[in-house]
Amino acid sequence: MTEILAVFRSRTQAIECKAKLCSLGIPAAVVATPSELKLGCGFSVKYPAAFRNAAKYAISRAGFSAFYGYVTQVRGANGYFIKKV
Repeated sequence: MTEILAVFRSRTQAIECKAKLCSLGIPAAVVATPSELKLGCGFSVKYPAAFRNAAKYAISRAGFSAFYGYVTQVRGANGYFIKKV
């Protein structure tokens, strides 16, 4: 299963983003940003790749100042694989 992570440098904005996506019917959760990205204590909003376009539109319209970018998270046999989008 492929998931998208919208990466933030602010816990508050990650929580606001999750609430926004959920209000639009997009299943989302706030998670710790993977350490591979070396962003310190960042937080991410995880949602299924099937909602990529709707979520990207909603996030861009919200104008979050602490938004960093997107990565994909693919679950494999040996854990997760992270790739910047």
